Amino acid sequence: MLNINNNSSNTKREILIRIIKLMMEDNLEKGVHFIPREMAPRGSEPVGCCIFHDREILRQRVIARLGCSVENLDDAKPLADYAAEALAREKPTWPMLTVLDEACNACVKSHYLVTNGCQACIARPCMMNCGRKAISIYNHRAHIDEEKCVNCGLCMNNCPYHAIIRIPVPCEEACPVGAISKDENGKERIDYHKCIFCGNCMRNCPFGAMMDKSQIVDVLKHIMNGEKVVAMYAPAIATQFKSTSNQLEEALKDAGFFDVKEVAKGADRTADLEAKEFEERMERGDKLMTTSCCPAYVRAVRRHVPELNNCVSETRSPMHYIAEMTKKQYPDCISVFIGPCLAKRREGMDDEFVDYVISVEELYALFAAKEIEPPKYENKESDKDKATKSGRSFAASGGVAEAVKIRLKDPSILRATAINGLGKEGMKQLADFGKINAGKLPYNEDTPNLVEVMACEGGCIAGPCVIVNPKAANVQLKKYVESGKED
Repeated sequence: MLNINNNSSNTKREILIRIIKLMMEDNLEKGVHFIPREMAPRGSEPVGCCIFHDREILRQRVIARLGCSVENLDDAKPLADYAAEALAREKPTWPMLTVLDEACNACVKSHYLVTNGCQACIARPCMMNCGRKAISIYNHRAHIDEEKCVNCGLCMNNCPYHAIIRIPVPCEEACPVGAISKDENGKERIDYHKCIFCGNCMRNCPFGAMMDKSQIVDVLKHIMNGEKVVAMYAPAIATQFKSTSNQLEEALKDAGFFDVKEVAKGADRTADLEAKEFEERMERGDKLMTTSCCPAYVRAVRRHVPELNNCVSETRSPMHYIAEMTKKQYPDCISVFIGPCLAKRREGMDDEFVDYVISVEELYALFAAKEIEPPKYENKESDKDKATKSGRSFAASGGVAEAVKIRLKDPSILRATAINGLGKEGMKQLADFGKINAGKLPYNEDTPNLVEVMACEGGCIAGPCVIVNPKAANVQLKKYVESGKED
């Protein structure tokens, strides 16, 4: 995973800030044309082959940040037309991801490479351990025959000089479900039937070719029209700005939101209902139950581990419950969930109470454009109307299971475990629980009966759209949890 702070992420955030400023000036359609040339001015050092290619990639990034897809791009269509489409649309368009062909490096297939570190040693463990006889030594260096090589990695593992390295395709490597592959031109394509929207491809591509389609234009349009736009911020968002929940809420109101809701209150509702559901399932003899808060995990089960279908909790997510409460209070409002997650955008499309989903990156850009700094607000936080500590802890791995446990009448019936991240190993663990449920692997009194699953390692604080290093976010999360109500 790339560090949170990198040039690709910074470029995408800068585009968001520029778009938001143009909207605030009521100049989006006219001004959006100039963003690529302003960010890659004539005479500046190009990132790629030339300034004009840099500008084309920036143009495509702008299109994605306007919430439009770049597949089947019309080169003659001006950015002003895309801006007009964004301002006119009534709801987000499918899918939530888009692939920038011009940015894609068309990385060659994953392979092993012998570097200058090779000493052509007499032991030759690379050659001796290669079962396919794909390695030969000449010109004082080992050489790999790509036609014979099966990418087993034994040569790399046995080289005493670490002179053999693996060259991966980062997006394909990061995808836990094999949803990314090359087309006939060597460019990456996403199979949306397999995709679970974990966002791993987006945050691991060094060229920023995988981009989420922003919904910030849609949200700002409603705010600027004077409508009741209500922000619903996830617990992970409270960890991103080094502020208390009260300071963040005041900042959101100054950013233009009519009201602000803490999604951790929806998490309290989820935990209450999941605890009750767990007790009912155990009483009727179910082997296990899995949590349902992570939409990437739920989609992974539906598409890739159907043996677990009947184990997924029927309880809805915290986002759903807080949106339901919000719509009940303000029937005519526009509800906007703010989270660190790409999969929540997919869930939001299917939720009758959620109008839009924006990321913490988009919120950061909104604050930057309006020169809002949440930590500078006076802290007026009180115990009134807070979420519980356990509800706020949903943002970290293990938090959901713990919240369920403390709500059980008899906690001793619980044998909980957590799958902390749906990488390839996490998917294997998931498949094993599917086999247990199907009777293909043994089940006994030591087998976990509650499985919490988070697609992101560490939990939501490590989501694909966060702006703060997860370790720093975890420190802030502990403060946020401790300031919550006692359960």
